[in-house]
Amino acid sequence: MAAGDAPVIETINLTKRYGEITAVNNLNLKVMPGTVFGLLGPNGAGKTTTILMLLGLTEPSSGRAMVGGYDATRHPLLVKSMVGYLPDNVGFYDELSGRENLRYTAALNGLPREQAEARIDAALERVGLAEVGDRKVGEYSRGMRQRLGIADVLIKDPQILILDEPTLGIDPEGARDLLKLIEELARRDGRTILLSSHLLHQVQEVCDQVGIFVNGRLIACGTVAELEVQLTGEAMLLEVAAVPDDEGLLKLCREMDGVQQVEKQAEWLLVRCTGDIRDALIKRLHKEGYRLRHLRVKGFSLDDIYHRYFTEGVV
Repeated sequence: MAAGDAPVIETINLTKRYGEITAVNNLNLKVMPGTVFGLLGPNGAGKTTTILMLLGLTEPSSGRAMVGGYDATRHPLLVKSMVGYLPDNVGFYDELSGRENLRYTAALNGLPREQAEARIDAALERVGLAEVGDRKVGEYSRGMRQRLGIADVLIKDPQILILDEPTLGIDPEGARDLLKLIEELARRDGRTILLSSHLLHQVQEVCDQVGIFVNGRLIACGTVAELEVQLTGEAMLLEVAAVPDDEGLLKLCREMDGVQQVEKQAEWLLVRCTGDIRDALIKRLHKEGYRLRHLRVKGFSLDDIYHRYFTEGVV
């Protein structure tokens, strides 16, 4: 497994063609350890094709897909051994219980019975299905099946999870629960997660970084704040409020690296800067004894970014 600051998932000029159709076009992305990366794009954008190449399930026409330091085309079994994959339409044996389905997965992965049972119990508990683990999967709702899918992924205890449209077809409450679980798997367990979706608000809720994928091309990549800058070509504008609200706060903001302008507006300061200074600003405020009350990017939301890229053809 790649260590340190090396990306856990990396594609290098990754391309996949089907005849005259280019499904994935010269894709370059990096997913760092312990982060949630959202691949955001409409259906047919090339997200699933990218995932299949990362898993070594289809060969690229050119370029490379690296997972855990291994070339997915040359070492597909090694890659599969370290990755947990949840497809967009996970399949189970409906006549078997959730627990029995997980036992089947454990057997396929060669786990000894005692270890398998311990992992199955832990996985069912983790995804909130402990009380229904012995019910037949045919009785499960779509949301329960998706949670069972994550339990299935966890059986081999992978450090990398690839989830293809995990909340598709789930009711809002079930989707929220699933997203919370996904976030915990990254934040608490330190797992690296690549999540593909066309549901922008869900991507925004859990992802550290977002890649906007359109017609096989990654046309923008970064945090939501960074995407705003990429889209507009303008400086970022922050709303800042802290206690005490004094001249020292104004001076502190003006002295931050990357700050172009600071002006007082109503109950907060408007801070115009050339990049995302939020982390540095929070640390500086804390160091200087200020209590942060409000910090928000003013301007484009992810909805605006999505609309501009997908409906107005900005590239």
